[in-house]
Amino acid sequence: QVKLAEYGGGFVQPGGSLSLSCEAYGTILQIHNMGWYRQALGKQRELVADITEGGSMNYADSVKGRFTISRDNAKNTVYLQMNSLKPEDTAVYYCQADGLRTILPRSFEVWGQGTLVTVSS
Repeated sequence: QVKLAEYGGGFVQPGGSLSLSCEAYGTILQIHNMGWYRQALGKQRELVADITEGGSMNYADSVKGRFTISRDNAKNTVYLQMNSLKPEDTAVYYCQADGLRTILPRSFEVWGQGTLVTVSS
């Protein structure tokens, strides 16, 4: 079984910074993609940023230039550094990962439990 443990989040004033981290653990053979999604109240879940095993990154237009995604493959961990936060960044942030297990069935896709980020004055 593969699970994700998320850390970080909380409350910050507009213009502030927060960082999130997410560690995958369990019967992992390989992690292909890791990413962060968010869901604001009353809205659909949307991609914030994702990163491949090789380090190729993809960002939502709304966070480009403000958020930075990175990963440590040796630690099976993905990070999200969020700068210049805006009230519209307020949401529950979810970590996602997909890849291969050491046991059958090989393929997996898992989601974290979510962590709340609140940006408000």
